[in-house]
Amino acid sequence: MYYNMKLKIRRYANMKENRSFFRRKRKTLIIVALIVIIGLIILFNLKAQREKGTKVTVEKVQKQDLTSIISASGEIKPKKNVNISAQVPGRILKIGVKEGDEVKAGDFLLKLDSSQYEAMAEHDRAFIQSNRAELIKADARLKKDLSFYQSQKKLFDEGLISQEQLDTAKVQYDVSEATIKSINYQINQAEASLKSSMDNLSKTVYTSPIDGIITSLRVEEGEIALIGTMNNPGTVLMTIADLSVMEVEVEVDETDVVGLQLSQSSDVKVDAFPDLVFKGKVTEIGSSALQKVSATTQESKDFKVVVTLENPPKTLKPGLSASADIITAQKKGVLAVPISALVLREKENPDKTKKEKTEEEGIYVVEAGRAKFVPVSKGITGEMMIEITSGLKEGQEIVTGPYSALRLLKDGTLVKPEEKKEEKQG
Repeated sequence: MYYNMKLKIRRYANMKENRSFFRRKRKTLIIVALIVIIGLIILFNLKAQREKGTKVTVEKVQKQDLTSIISASGEIKPKKNVNISAQVPGRILKIGVKEGDEVKAGDFLLKLDSSQYEAMAEHDRAFIQSNRAELIKADARLKKDLSFYQSQKKLFDEGLISQEQLDTAKVQYDVSEATIKSINYQINQAEASLKSSMDNLSKTVYTSPIDGIITSLRVEEGEIALIGTMNNPGTVLMTIADLSVMEVEVEVDETDVVGLQLSQSSDVKVDAFPDLVFKGKVTEIGSSALQKVSATTQESKDFKVVVTLENPPKTLKPGLSASADIITAQKKGVLAVPISALVLREKENPDKTKKEKTEEEGIYVVEAGRAKFVPVSKGITGEMMIEITSGLKEGQEIVTGPYSALRLLKDGTLVKPEEKKEEKQG
């Protein structure tokens, strides 16, 4: 009995001791858990404090009207522009026009000294007449030799003369016939020479080939006009231009010329008329690149493009510097973003067999205060804006700059929008 009571007392004491141990253990676990939670809170707070937001400019995607323009510079030129060059050498005797004169087709312009060519023509005429007289004599001799040969042949057939006598008559006839041919050749040659002399004689008098204005007169009476050779250009006597149709000849870069088409509209500005804008249309697009002398062949190629002006004023002069803004496309109410917002970044190649990385173009949108890269598809390009055909929605906030921040942005980067600085007007 006594033993049982003692055993119960011992069990009770052990249970009480175990209960006290678990109570102490639980308090320790709670304290440790509180310390861990507080530590994590402090850690996250410190991390949040260390993560500074990248300062960026932010804009909302909006619908806009876009006009795609290709700009190029060049100079004003008349559609018809004729250089009157010397075709034969000679001293200038008379000039019938002055610079700025208006002329009609066929009007007298200039005369060279023609005495040399007149003398050559007279020489050729005299040579022809002389040979024609010789031809009459030779023809009479031919007829005589032919008659003698025929009579000798008859005698030979009758056995009255020898073969040698017949052959002599035949040779004499052949010589007369050859003389006729020779004289005819000489006459033909002299007639060709006369034709050339008359042509040269006609080239000593110059008349206007078109209706126009004398835009340049480069010679004076008494000067010697020279014709051109393979290495040296001839004397340009004057230039006649039809100023009723004026053009702008510009040079367009190879990356832009593919977007040009005939009849596209253009706004033309002339340096000499800063307050005026002339309207025109594309009428010619070069099919091959302009040849330029350069130390390197790596530079970009340019193509000649001609814009014909509509109703050009009479005050417009050839050679004036001009620039053309050619409208290649127009769209109304399309999603557009600043060109500066576009970012090019690398991505893994979809083809796992290739190690080279590919590039994709996109825009960083702002979601919950952080940047997110979104691939986009582009449309036409305006002056400062570009059309986005897919990837964005109207009203989305996007990062537009600055460039130093855009090139460092990554998905999930905390961004701090700042007000966009207004550009100072010059």
